[in-house]
Amino acid sequence: MKLLAVSDSHGNRAILKNLKATYTGQVDAMIHCGDSELSASDPVLEGFSVVRGNCDMDSKLPNELILRLNKAIVLVVHGHLHQIKSSLLPISYRAKEVEADFVFFGHSHLLGVEMIDETLYLNPGSILLPRGGNEKTYAIITKDESGITIQYFDDQHQELTQLKTIYK
Repeated sequence: MKLLAVSDSHGNRAILKNLKATYTGQVDAMIHCGDSELSASDPVLEGFSVVRGNCDMDSKLPNELILRLNKAIVLVVHGHLHQIKSSLLPISYRAKEVEADFVFFGHSHLLGVEMIDETLYLNPGSILLPRGGNEKTYAIITKDESGITIQYFDDQHQELTQLKTIYK
């Protein structure tokens, strides 16, 4: 299974078009963790599973998605309704409720990944307005028989190799 996760594009349609052109047919799913600032019907979001962030005005975007992909359950939220800037505890309760294997979220504009109780929690960072001295990023998550690999890429599709994380 190979997934693309992006978040906090804040109206930047060009980068989403570029991601679609680069990864359509190369990944099993393209996931946007909110704050696209686009309408749910915007053609640039076609092909993405998208949730609503605190800066998204279109109420047609869901606050949460539960995706079933290759026998894995992926919980997707923006994070603002789960106080992810303070703790992963509230979101971990929801992850347990839905028996999530993966939890993808944004909101903080800080990239990060952590394995907690066999559930992978991932923030792909912000593709437009990163914080904490980070670059503009998105993530590719690969799960196969050898484990889970997370690779972060910048907005020019260059891998940030120092951030590569592997869970066996």
